[in-house]
Amino acid sequence: MKLTGVHLLLTYECNYECDHCFTWGSPWNPGTMTMENIRDIIGQAIEVGTVTSFYFEGGEPFLYYPILVYGVEEAVKSGFSAGLVTNAYWATALEDAILWLKPLSGKVKDLSISTDLFHADERISQQAKLASSAAEELALGTGLLTILESDEPEGCSVVGQLPIGESTVMHRGRAAEKLVEGVPRTDWTTFIECPYEDLREPGRLHIDPLGYVHICQGITIGNVFSQRLVEICKDYDPDTHPVAGPILAGGPAELVRRYDLEHDDAYVDACHICYDARLKLRERFPDQLSPDQMYGVVGLEE
Repeated sequence: MKLTGVHLLLTYECNYECDHCFTWGSPWNPGTMTMENIRDIIGQAIEVGTVTSFYFEGGEPFLYYPILVYGVEEAVKSGFSAGLVTNAYWATALEDAILWLKPLSGKVKDLSISTDLFHADERISQQAKLASSAAEELALGTGLLTILESDEPEGCSVVGQLPIGESTVMHRGRAAEKLVEGVPRTDWTTFIECPYEDLREPGRLHIDPLGYVHICQGITIGNVFSQRLVEICKDYDPDTHPVAGPILAGGPAELVRRYDLEHDDAYVDACHICYDARLKLRERFPDQLSPDQMYGVVGLEE
């Protein structure tokens, strides 16, 4: 595995509780990195030797602002480029948004702002516009992240809802429970590959506040608090991994076949059938399908 990017899930906590969230982010989803955790992981990334970038994500990383700024500074000081993802809840006025972003100016190369009808009552929220303007003034690279590829039909402005008939979200995490009703489905046997993640040669990995290393959110290959990242990367064998192996051999459909799982006749997308299968396999493979936070079991201490 040639790992080039480490994405830190700084926290599972979020001020929103969006229906499409992979990580079940909410005000009640526990788990936040400490300064010590961040220093440890950056040190481990240096050992790997091929990592070039760190991204800070969540949940909503700006909820723990001093720790976020510290993490960005440590990553840049260690020679990595830094990026972050935010819903820009903090951008209540242009002057205020500049104040929030100024400590990150000259350090963050990419500020990605999530904005859509899951976050606000308009596709490009006022907060996203203000954050983008502030980033521009500070010469901070920025871009918008939205799950929709086209403007919503006229009259659709309900907070947290997709327009009727839209289905551009990946149906895993909370979306697998909240957003599949009424969406067209396809025969389960057609899902013969993972269209989104390179499970064989992942160039990036997500590391969560509990130390779990994810090749896809909820599919884990180790824990950096019990084994060094360089060893986790070295030891990863995609074909023998009990979850990644079947998916690589024949997609989520093969995951269902391999373990003779009960299943529906049809699913919305590959993520939908994969997530459904993983829920059924969690007791069998707790070390590879963790933590509870990624599967909607919130309010628990790990």
